[in-house]
Amino acid sequence: MTTAAELFIRCLENEGIDKIFGIPGEENLYVMDALRDSKIKFITVRHEQAAAFMADVHGRLTGKAGVCLATLGPGATNLITGFADANMDRSPVVAIAGQGATTRMHKESHQILDLVSLFEPISKNSVEILEAEIIPELVRKAFKDAQAEKPGGVFISFPENIAGEVMTETMLPLKVQSPLMPDAPEAKIRQAAEVIDAAKFPLIMAGNGVIRNHATDALVAFAEKLNIPVTQTFMAKGCIPFSHPLSLGSVGLQAHDYVACGFDRADVVICVGYDMVEYHPHLWHPQKEKKLIHIDLNYAEVDAHYILEAGVLGDISNSLTRIAAQAKNTHAGKTENLKGIIMDELNDYADDNSYPLKPQKILFDTREVMGDEDILISDVGAHKMWIARLYRCMRPNTCIISNGFASMGMGVPGAIAAKMVYPQKNVLTITGDAGFMMNSQEIETALRYNIAIVIMIWNDGEYGLIKWHQDRRFGHSNNISFNNPDFVKYAESFGAKGYRVEKAEDMAPILKQAFVDNTVVIIDVAVDYSVNMQLTEKLGKLICPL
Repeated sequence: MTTAAELFIRCLENEGIDKIFGIPGEENLYVMDALRDSKIKFITVRHEQAAAFMADVHGRLTGKAGVCLATLGPGATNLITGFADANMDRSPVVAIAGQGATTRMHKESHQILDLVSLFEPISKNSVEILEAEIIPELVRKAFKDAQAEKPGGVFISFPENIAGEVMTETMLPLKVQSPLMPDAPEAKIRQAAEVIDAAKFPLIMAGNGVIRNHATDALVAFAEKLNIPVTQTFMAKGCIPFSHPLSLGSVGLQAHDYVACGFDRADVVICVGYDMVEYHPHLWHPQKEKKLIHIDLNYAEVDAHYILEAGVLGDISNSLTRIAAQAKNTHAGKTENLKGIIMDELNDYADDNSYPLKPQKILFDTREVMGDEDILISDVGAHKMWIARLYRCMRPNTCIISNGFASMGMGVPGAIAAKMVYPQKNVLTITGDAGFMMNSQEIETALRYNIAIVIMIWNDGEYGLIKWHQDRRFGHSNNISFNNPDFVKYAESFGAKGYRVEKAEDMAPILKQAFVDNTVVIIDVAVDYSVNMQLTEKLGKLICPL
């Protein structure tokens, strides 16, 4: 005889799931028991938020839904931050929570919350299993919704009495089917090509959809054929190599950065796989005077600053290839001035031996040590802005930044998930001291599963990004300071390794050694964030060099 929980696990296996991140609880006992005979590996974490972040990064790197599991009440609510991050960052995730028996859900009862309603605003779909026989349909729909473009989070509540119900008839998982992406209509292809041909200074803005839809090669070919410069959102870093002569670097900083000069000059902006949640149009299109082309699988969001001249909906690679074939005008897409300024900024700090270390120096050395295919997971904080601006990303999905929901605390669990997906690659997370302490307990998880990651902490004893904003807005800061433990001893208390960078010359050698150590390593780096306001002042006086 088969229980509903056993059927549920068979359905997850049918979806190709090989791991679940989570914490056991009373109300998911039947699911946990069903996992004993499953090929699915359960990764026991130390906090449900970390489980959701792991599922988030797993989904983003693989394109297949990451799965996390919690019990009811506080277990489920602990999933919310990581789950919301996945949903807004377009990562496919299926979150499962145990729930109290249906016989007590109609009244006030221990740890009972209306979980379906709680998750509904932050998910693509939020459902409860109220009958065992609907499990095959419900699971298939959950994964289809989570993995459809644009991907996101689906939540499933599983009451304990339904999970333990014995099935009276044999039921099987449903066949997994995925639709072929449609091609854009020819009239829209022609319209986009005509707009591009008429442009004087077109500019491409690539979003994360380019990476999600494996369209990076087509994007580069499109840019090269028409000689149009390319900018990338934070989450699209690597969709065109930084070293490419048409790459302008990343956009998304609130300030008027060098790459914004490209937008100032542009009369046509070609938005490819662009998610508005990352970089709102009012920041780069304040006067609403440019012609916009939207190339994506989904229609454009409605916004007064994003009124389209042409919308091309269909398979992104196919659309780019067909538009490039029809467009006749080859543009003067020179980026040497802007690229030279960005490279000068990096090179100016290559030999900077000041202490504490400048962000530019840390990132220069980090890039020199990291291979092109190695993975950097950026937590959220002031360091994220520097990584987005200056980390020279050469390949897609090698610099993971959360920029939709942008939640602190994803660095350590995200690095664990990345290393599990790509065990052959070096995986580094750069995190602030504040973000690190939000999920530092997962060091133990990494050690328990022999997952070798390097955690670089930019240590300033403050909420550095908030200080940056306060100083910029008010000219002073308040209530942003805190004390830290000795991070080297903290690492050693878990059985991990710890290093402290005490002079700039040691930065690169310590990072190299950390990867050789092949275990969990913490690198404590004192960072000089005085350059934050220097950058703000510099960009405030920026005269575009184009």
